Amino acid sequence: MDESYYGTSPVKGEKLSHLRQKLYQKAKQEPKFRFYTLYHHLFREDVLQEAWRRVKANKGASGVDGVRIADIEKQGIDEFLKEISESLGERRYKPDPVLRKYIPKANGQLRPLGIPTVRDRVVQTSLLLILEPIFEADFQECSYGFRPDRSAHQAIKEVEKNLRSGFCEVYDLDLSSYFDTIPHDKLLKCLRMRIVDRSVLKLIRLFLKTSIKEESTGKKGKPKWSKPRKGTPQGGVLSPLLANVYLHWFDKVFCRSDGPIKWANARLVRYADDLVIMARYIGDSLKAFIQHKIENWLDLQINHEKTQIVNLREPKSSLDFLGYTFRYDKDLKGASYRYLNLTPSKKALKREREKIRQMTSSRMCFKPVANMIQEINAHLRGWANYFELGYPRKAFRHINFHVRRRLTIHLRRRSQRPCRPPKGVSYYQHLKRLGLVYL
Repeated sequence: MDESYYGTSPVKGEKLSHLRQKLYQKAKQEPKFRFYTLYHHLFREDVLQEAWRRVKANKGASGVDGVRIADIEKQGIDEFLKEISESLGERRYKPDPVLRKYIPKANGQLRPLGIPTVRDRVVQTSLLLILEPIFEADFQECSYGFRPDRSAHQAIKEVEKNLRSGFCEVYDLDLSSYFDTIPHDKLLKCLRMRIVDRSVLKLIRLFLKTSIKEESTGKKGKPKWSKPRKGTPQGGVLSPLLANVYLHWFDKVFCRSDGPIKWANARLVRYADDLVIMARYIGDSLKAFIQHKIENWLDLQINHEKTQIVNLREPKSSLDFLGYTFRYDKDLKGASYRYLNLTPSKKALKREREKIRQMTSSRMCFKPVANMIQEINAHLRGWANYFELGYPRKAFRHINFHVRRRLTIHLRRRSQRPCRPPKGVSYYQHLKRLGLVYL
């Protein structure tokens, strides 16, 4: 490939898909090549148009400026993108502060989300479009999260394959607040292994260092502000790629010729910051290697309370990974044969029950029953599609019962006189007639 392509001028009329393909091929063919002029691609018209299309498709809330996607459409998309292009081209672009919100987790704690403005999401997406193919060429096969043409189902099937191959002892690793604890200096060093364009690196640094405004206010009604020293906010478009870039170096040392994949005959499956290390036996040397690389080398924190070693050969032992529970069960006939059972986890069922409870709460009494059932059907189809692997029948029956119970309560409280099905018709049949789809 002609090295002059990576000079100051883009190829005239070149499509974005062709550009991404060439970046990937160059990175794949030359693992040590460092890209030195990429910045001018960020404010190309086709790059910004595609970035806007993706941001609009993802919807999302407004940031600190309160500007929504609908507001930009009213004002004019072309003018909006033109202003971004000019500010990037003139090197005067500065990100807005990030709005921090908190969403509840399954364990009752709160997960912080950093919401950039729509303008910043467009710029971050343009960065993603240019940087993603470069780092995709480097990423290991064991990594599945937030990558093109890769999915959670593939990671789950890889875990299942490893278990069937006899790698039944599992180091279930939990990282404490991974996205919020990535060291900026080490992350930028990882980026510089491939990118030496100072303007691109400066722009990424600005996004990492931008101020954070808390959604809640302080005692005197004033907003709380903070300046991050570590981490990349969950909710940022660029954050998943940066998180993968950093943990890629753990994947790399693990899978290289002198790593645990050879001397411990171990296997690694990673979906973003969800990691499982699988082997026939996990000894002290393997545990020491993992802890040293994560805590000392990458300067991350292992949650030792949640991190555990699970031996699925032992009775009643199980592994939870990406919403699924893996365990070996006896067959229904009570024979000595044990089969690998793969079902939705207890946490996944709890989250789904809570979601159905919210969709059928007393606040939804104003909503027509047909509309509510239509929304529940769409939600259940998506949930069932994700949990279609393994043996989900029992979990599906459990969710069907919960949905039927919640809708029955909803029908009875819609008016002063209870809404009952016709004589001789059960609620099960009545809801089915109204259009409810059972899993």
